[in-house]
Amino acid sequence: MDTRTRAGSPAADPVPLHRLGVPRPSVPPFAMGSFDVFGPDSRAGYPHRHTFYEIVHVTGGSGAHVVDLVRRPLDPPHLCFLLPGQVHYWERVSGLRGVVMLFTEDFLLSRPADRQLLRALGERPWLDLPRGPNGDDTAGLGRLVRAMGREFTAKADGYASVLEAYLHILLVRALRLPGATGPGPGTGRAAAVSREFGLLLTATTGAERSVGAYAARLGVSVGYLNEAVKQTTGRTPGELVRATRTLEAKRLLTGSALTVGQVARRVGFTDPAYFCRFFRRETGVSPGDFRRTAGGNHHVHRTESIDPDGPRP
Repeated sequence: MDTRTRAGSPAADPVPLHRLGVPRPSVPPFAMGSFDVFGPDSRAGYPHRHTFYEIVHVTGGSGAHVVDLVRRPLDPPHLCFLLPGQVHYWERVSGLRGVVMLFTEDFLLSRPADRQLLRALGERPWLDLPRGPNGDDTAGLGRLVRAMGREFTAKADGYASVLEAYLHILLVRALRLPGATGPGPGTGRAAAVSREFGLLLTATTGAERSVGAYAARLGVSVGYLNEAVKQTTGRTPGELVRATRTLEAKRLLTGSALTVGQVARRVGFTDPAYFCRFFRRETGVSPGDFRRTAGGNHHVHRTESIDPDGPRP
């Protein structure tokens, strides 16, 4: 499972970017194993992001996990859901144990609705699992993860479809946990347009610059997009675009060494001064003050592989 960064490319992500490439004929595009199986980068202590989805079942350890600037202390068991593009790192962890699942969009082709479930879980990525007297989670999600591990290891006939079904069950049951955020309500065309807008917004990190650009990509009018999104989320597309751009700017300010002007261009602003006014309006502080207060945790791009079938660092 190759997670190489493209530091030499002009379009390289300034936050170390891990990419998932499952060697043929290892299908489906899904991998699973312990932190030890995936190696040191699975416990990376520097801000980075993935082009793939990651689910982590934490069963032991101390320290914290930081996801999009929010620090979450470890008190296992936990479930963590990371979307492509989310910035995270492990902070001062010791004895970290658990199971890591990595998979691409291709793994969701037969169940496209699961993308929306994952997006809902990504909005509240850190879930505490209810514990019984023996410390195991009483929701039974640990048993489900272990069953997935056995299926992945055995690779019997039809295992890909079994894993897809297990993943769907895991997502649905995770959304039943206290603190989880369910997918937006509603059915029909308006709800579908709103869901597609949310997925497109996540993929582009808000850098399309205008609601009109998103409406054009979705093949609807600006008025219809406003109505559909407001109906299903309670917020306007403009509000969501601004929130997404602000979050991406925060990620870059704390996770990279880019200048404020470079951050501005990354999130769709051609004028750094206008970006600074936008950022102050949305957050109450300037980009520079935010970076100093947050304490950027920058890291030089790395090119190791965490392929369980590949060479060890």
